[in-house]
Amino acid sequence: MSKLYFKYGVMGSSKSAVALMTKYNYEQKGFQILLLKPSIDTRDGDKVCSRIGISCDCFKFDKDFDLLEYFKLITKEQSFNGVIVDEVQFCTKQQIEQLREISNFVPVICFGLKTNFKSELFEGSKRLIEIADNISEIKTVCKCGNKAIINAKVVDGKMVKDGNEIDIGGDEKYISICYNCWNKGKAD
Repeated sequence: MSKLYFKYGVMGSSKSAVALMTKYNYEQKGFQILLLKPSIDTRDGDKVCSRIGISCDCFKFDKDFDLLEYFKLITKEQSFNGVIVDEVQFCTKQQIEQLREISNFVPVICFGLKTNFKSELFEGSKRLIEIADNISEIKTVCKCGNKAIINAKVVDGKMVKDGNEIDIGGDEKYISICYNCWNKGKAD
């Protein structure tokens, strides 16, 4: 039986690299994988890119896109053995439920952040935690050596805890830190 997987981690924990390696491993064995990403992530165009330099073309979709209907349509033309979604935290609750339905046909492996810079769950991540068959963490460390669990937002060298939930960026805007460093406001 196919399953819905959620693999989460903070920024810089190699989520996209693991997603791309997972896709490669399946394809090396002859399986066809559909790679998806929400279009709100505008950093890399129509690609999933990792900070270590690997990338792959993907299909991008917006918040009103019906993933289940797309999967049904595209599988009339081509067979897929699995679906991988990067930046899944940006999916809506309904899209996560659509991915759940797709997982009745093929494995669906989702990669993304669990929480925003305020340490609150993203909508897509919250729903995945509620309905995924398998949830696992991709770990990395804070600058102090403890496990990083927070995506801290930094503006002009200072940590901020207010503002819009979604502010697309990378290393220039966010650091991965432990709760104690985040709670103390230690950005450096």
